[in-house]
Amino acid sequence: MSLEILWRYAPSLLSGFGVTILCWSVGAAIGLIVGFAIALLQRLRLAPLRWLLRIYIEIIRGTPFLVQLFLLYSGGPFIGLRLEATTAGILGLGIYSSAYFAEAFRAGFSAVPLGQIEAATSIGMTSLDILWRISLPTMLVATLPSIVNLLIILSKETVVLSIITVPELMYQMQTMAAETFTAFTAIFAMAIFYWLLVEAISRVGQRVERRVTAFMTPARAS
Repeated sequence: MSLEILWRYAPSLLSGFGVTILCWSVGAAIGLIVGFAIALLQRLRLAPLRWLLRIYIEIIRGTPFLVQLFLLYSGGPFIGLRLEATTAGILGLGIYSSAYFAEAFRAGFSAVPLGQIEAATSIGMTSLDILWRISLPTMLVATLPSIVNLLIILSKETVVLSIITVPELMYQMQTMAAETFTAFTAIFAMAIFYWLLVEAISRVGQRVERRVTAFMTPARAS
């Protein structure tokens, strides 16, 4: 492993790491918002809507992310959708992750004890109050570990974006390896960067989980 080569390509690798973080964070935010909206819509008693959402989830979960990315980036122009590589990568990550986040949120809502809902209804709480005061807090505690795990998995899915020339970490690593013929050095550097990202996500997730759990404990005790 050559430290001199690593130092020479450090600006490119850091730039690629920045693009990786950008794509992951914005894509994850889109996925969380869309997934949460899907989970809420699935709670409505509208059979056609629930079937359409179920079909969307199954299609997204049943096809590889790489295929979805190619369809979005290369197939988009056939329907008038022309996206820059980075934009397509972010949108692709958002669409791909939304199906998994939706399922996590759905499972979280299912974990809310039915007795709490019935008790809230019996004292005259509205559906919105029940959602805000009972369902959402309980769902958040139940799904937080799954959400953190999905965020970690999504961060590693960003390596696929290099296929459509998004200048993220994998793309910069491939350029470094091709120019210097030092594949091991490039792969080692990339592994370190991804390890740092995963560690950061995991640590932040654990901290949020502790704070949310501590916040919910007094409410449950009362």
